Amino acid sequence: MLTLYHVPLSPFCRKVRLSLGEKRVEVQLVEERYWDRDTDFLRRNPAGKVPVLKTEGRYMAESAAICEWVEEVWPEPALMPARPEDRAEVRRLIGWFDDKFHKEVTANLLYERVNKKLMKSGYPESKNIKAGAQKIKFHLDYMSWLLDHRRWLAGNSMTLADFAAAAQLSCLDYISDVDWNRSQNVKDWYAKIKSRPAFRSILADVVPGFPPPAHYADLDF
Repeated sequence: MLTLYHVPLSPFCRKVRLSLGEKRVEVQLVEERYWDRDTDFLRRNPAGKVPVLKTEGRYMAESAAICEWVEEVWPEPALMPARPEDRAEVRRLIGWFDDKFHKEVTANLLYERVNKKLMKSGYPESKNIKAGAQKIKFHLDYMSWLLDHRRWLAGNSMTLADFAAAAQLSCLDYISDVDWNRSQNVKDWYAKIKSRPAFRSILADVVPGFPPPAHYADLDF
């Protein structure tokens, strides 16, 4: 069985969990306090980041690399399209959510409100929270525009791009930082994706000291 060293509210860990869950691959979850810089964990990944996936005595790091490995080992159901140009669009959007969205939104909201307290690294910076709250509007509007033209974010089929976006938004939804009334098609997209079996373990996550809102695990909001 695979072992995933993870943090429940890490969007990058959630992306890997969604990918594995969609393909019905069993994985043992081991919660990792990466900020403690544990020696054993640093041996698994000298970068000191999660997720880290263990398989047959080998360790893999970086969520994008792990997800592509999962796709190659378990190609069905496919989460990457067949045409090269379509795969390029999926990878572009994964980069958008892993990099731009994460930097502008998740790092300013989730990390300020939750991670700082968990890591005992200070108090939330109100200017960062305000910046994240402002930036998420732009990203939701961009997603809405994409979904006006496509069934899913990258095209007519669900892909890793949808999981990259859903992983970020699910973490923010846990702390009630997503205005689902801003865009009906984004809300419908999220309701559709969070109703998938792959989402069940994620919706069951509870972080001590930070209870989720009532709507968090409600498939109908």
